[in-house]
Amino acid sequence: MAISPTRVLVIDDSVFMRNMLKSALGKDPGFEVLGSANDGQAGLEQIYALKPDVITLDIEMPRLDGLGVLEQLMRKQPTPVVVVSTKTQKGAQTSLEALSRGAIACVAKPVLQKGATLEAFQTEVVHAVRAAAASNRRRLSWRPAGAASAAGAVARPKAINVLGRLPSDAIVAIGISAGGPQTLREMLPRFPKIFPPVVITQHMPNGFTAAFAERLMQTCNMSAKEAAEGDLVRGGQILIAPGDQHLTFTGTTGNLRVKLSNGAKVSGFRPSADAMFDSLAGICPQKVVAVVMTGMGFDGAAGLKRLKQAGARTVAQDAETSIVYGMPKAAAETGCVDRIVGVDQIPETIVELLSIPDRTPALSRR
Repeated sequence: MAISPTRVLVIDDSVFMRNMLKSALGKDPGFEVLGSANDGQAGLEQIYALKPDVITLDIEMPRLDGLGVLEQLMRKQPTPVVVVSTKTQKGAQTSLEALSRGAIACVAKPVLQKGATLEAFQTEVVHAVRAAAASNRRRLSWRPAGAASAAGAVARPKAINVLGRLPSDAIVAIGISAGGPQTLREMLPRFPKIFPPVVITQHMPNGFTAAFAERLMQTCNMSAKEAAEGDLVRGGQILIAPGDQHLTFTGTTGNLRVKLSNGAKVSGFRPSADAMFDSLAGICPQKVVAVVMTGMGFDGAAGLKRLKQAGARTVAQDAETSIVYGMPKAAAETGCVDRIVGVDQIPETIVELLSIPDRTPALSRR
């Protein structure tokens, strides 16, 4: 039986960008471009009439901007959305807000209209739309910004209880992609202020990760920053891989420092979870809890396997709570995952694994 193509609607106020997106998607037989709209209001009308499988959405548009489209769409007709945004500070902030409100992924518009740049952009769009098409629609919903107090501070979820002292030299390494920003904003605030360092490879465009770290600071008990060359990996801190650079490490157990790399893509990505995991596997595998979460593709699976074989503890997000069950599924299929749990159980599971003295937990699923 033939598989029906993914039906896509393009919403963007730029004629050039609409044509670019339609051209990129039209070359792939797995997609059918239903049409396009040049502003948010017209886009909503076409969404309700055509009922596309996936939407590509600009943010800055006349009549109704992308955030307004998301608010109405996710309340009335939840549909996978890929944000296509300008590569500016304002563009990064609004894109991250769109991701926190239900969009699946973001792609940065090309700064230069050169052949190689445009080709790379088209490839990224196709991958993002494919990930959106594979998303778990039950996890799509309107996610308003965090409630603020009268003083303007964003309310923080209650942190988990950590009974006993966790190893001071432990490290938590997370690989995550499509659906990641909203998932991490749900999970990371549950880590207490005093906690082992958390290093994260999140597939995200260059220029967006610094803004993402800043937004995490608003709700997390731990501090958060975009990783920089030479940063000391220390407790109480979350380090995010910069867009377009691999997050790797040098040093010894308990004295790790960040080493960024512009090397070739690994498992199709830069930054790559496999590159991060492989680096840790060569330095301090028995000190690591490796976690693979929502995302399209298989990045992280091979690195997690190498870490497990070298003595690490491993976790994968389950299918039910993953927005896109690609990366965690590939990790689970290696047979090297200690725990497969929902996103709400991951913080406690990490603490449980860190608390096992011999660091050789039996493989199990729950």
